[in-house]
Amino acid sequence: MWNIKKSLQTARSHPATVSYNGKIYVFGGGGPNFLSLDTIEIYDPQSDTWSWGRTMPTHRSGAVAALVGEKVYVIGGGYKKPDGKFKFLTTVEIYSPAEDRWETGPDMIMPHDYPGVAVSGNDIYIMGGHHPDATEGGPSKDPGFAFCERLNVVEGRWAEIAPLPVPRFALKGAVSGSKILATGGVAFTGKSLTEYDMIDIYDPVSNTWTKENGFSLPWHAAAHGICIYKGRLHIFGGYSTDGIHTRAAYYDQDVKEWKRPPDIDKPRAAMGVESVDDYIYLIGGWESDGRTVMDTVASLHIP
Repeated sequence: MWNIKKSLQTARSHPATVSYNGKIYVFGGGGPNFLSLDTIEIYDPQSDTWSWGRTMPTHRSGAVAALVGEKVYVIGGGYKKPDGKFKFLTTVEIYSPAEDRWETGPDMIMPHDYPGVAVSGNDIYIMGGHHPDATEGGPSKDPGFAFCERLNVVEGRWAEIAPLPVPRFALKGAVSGSKILATGGVAFTGKSLTEYDMIDIYDPVSNTWTKENGFSLPWHAAAHGICIYKGRLHIFGGYSTDGIHTRAAYYDQDVKEWKRPPDIDKPRAAMGVESVDDYIYLIGGWESDGRTVMDTVASLHIP
């Protein structure tokens, strides 16, 4: 069963999160009234307590975070300007948890707000997101972005890679062996927003995207939670055709089917997901109305 843990100090959706040295780091996100945040919260599962980290140089929501070695790369995202338009960012800032210190990283080639992210070795992959031209009225008519790029942290520069087969935002990335997964997402398709159940598979060697027959998400999902835990792909909540919900599932590779752990504590979308030891944590997010941000944190023990 899911257990309720100590709440965030600030309610937030769309945070960037990583787990490092037994703790969970939560960067920015969207607070009450859609105000983008510049704060870091650090969760210690052992004591069930939150503390503050050094404030981010840039306030933003919809960013993603990638841990490579001892450093966290906080990438992209955006914020709503006073005139109501959106600003999407190419910004990369690097955080050192051990030193609680920030430095400037290399800007991306293109702005990515709420993209998918995955880390493999020294490479960080950024996939899709909001279309850079969709800055006027938010996502309601956003066709999504297909552009993908990769940062090799040793070389310190971004390179364009093959675009997504279907442009979209609010997708989630993961790593499976030597391949990169791009799961779900949503885009405006001419008449309405469409959530997807697709899983696209990227091969860094051939720079190509493919699909595996029969391998798709168990529901159409955007702004869902994804976690690779003990070699299994887990999915939680998100937007679906029936709204924001409580469903959870993991993919059993041995039998090639999705199985259902307990439903999550409440409907959640646009939350952070991290694992520490034998627990998966869901952090903040949107309530079922798709507007109200949460400060609640739930954990599930999976031996």
